[in-house]
Amino acid sequence: MSAVVKTAMPILLRESRDGIATLTLNRPDQFNALSGELLDQLQAALEEIAKDASVRVVVIAARGRGFCAGHDLKEIRSLGTQERIQGLFDKCSRMMTSIVSLPQPVIAKVHATATAAGCQLVAQCDLAVAADTAKFAVSGVNFGLFCSTPSVALARNVGRKQAMEMLLTGEFIDAARAKEWGLVNRVVAPAELDAQVAQLAATIAAKPPGAVASGKRAFYRQLEMGLESAYALASEVISCNAASDEGREGMDAFLEKRKPNWK
Repeated sequence: MSAVVKTAMPILLRESRDGIATLTLNRPDQFNALSGELLDQLQAALEEIAKDASVRVVVIAARGRGFCAGHDLKEIRSLGTQERIQGLFDKCSRMMTSIVSLPQPVIAKVHATATAAGCQLVAQCDLAVAADTAKFAVSGVNFGLFCSTPSVALARNVGRKQAMEMLLTGEFIDAARAKEWGLVNRVVAPAELDAQVAQLAATIAAKPPGAVASGKRAFYRQLEMGLESAYALASEVISCNAASDEGREGMDAFLEKRKPNWK
């Protein structure tokens, strides 16, 4: 009698449909902790998607009881030296910045708890939709690890006082509070999460891809600028939009009272 060989499940799933690429974290037994291997696969997937003009929107989702529990503490503990540990965090930071530099908008689909770097992942995405049962925390301080890297994304989404409260207490906030503070865009019943994310993604996917990509890039650049520099950049970007084929088609469609035909 032959032995049954179990095939290891992929830790990152990818599906593309109607211009929407969904990346699903698939380490459910580990609450989708961001291991070095999972970070490598996310990085590779984002780099591939950045070059794929057929993808208009990216959704980051997860399987299991949690959305993402942050970094894998067993892995961090096993790395031992500061140099090796920093290598892991540098890898994570690179993946997070890749989300921002990606031409396509990225939506976090948060069905359950997101903690530490998992909360960071939600904050780093361009948009986030959460089930009303989801909870959020940057709880590293409870284990001797102030969530310094998650604080970068968190502080760019919520107010300073709210970010510091989360970072210093490590306490959870519910989905309603996360929406109130600006961490997520929408909060829906769990049964409505799939439909809400699909509707939002489809709405964005229908927009002109060139304008979306240049607009996303300019949005994040101007946040780091002074007022005059921000307006100078924005003026350049919107004038380029207006002079492009997409811009001309959009204006013609508006004036002719018809739907635009995006190529």
